[in-house]
Amino acid sequence: MKAQGGLRHGLPAHAIAEIRQVLARHPGVVRIVLYGLRALGNYRTGSDIDLCLDAPALSLAELLAIGTEIDELLLPWKVDLTLLQKIDNPALLEHIRRVGVSFGDGGN
Repeated sequence: MKAQGGLRHGLPAHAIAEIRQVLARHPGVVRIVLYGLRALGNYRTGSDIDLCLDAPALSLAELLAIGTEIDELLLPWKVDLTLLQKIDNPALLEHIRRVGVSFGDGGN
């Protein structure tokens, strides 16, 4: 996984900060990884934001609450949340490991 560095992956700083603030309020989230087209740098203006959450103890109710809080930010992009511990697709896990970019730490 790559460090975020100075690249914004097509996202303004305020959008990144707002998403991070939501995730920081949830202590079950240990680490956040951006993957998909934005991590690859192949995004388009309307590309969604794919985030993988490393959150071993996160409940389904809390995941749904996080999704609702992010939706309430009214960002112009769809945010897809994936729990690392629930991924059973080896190709997706490899993609996240290979191209994933650190999006920050969670609420721990």
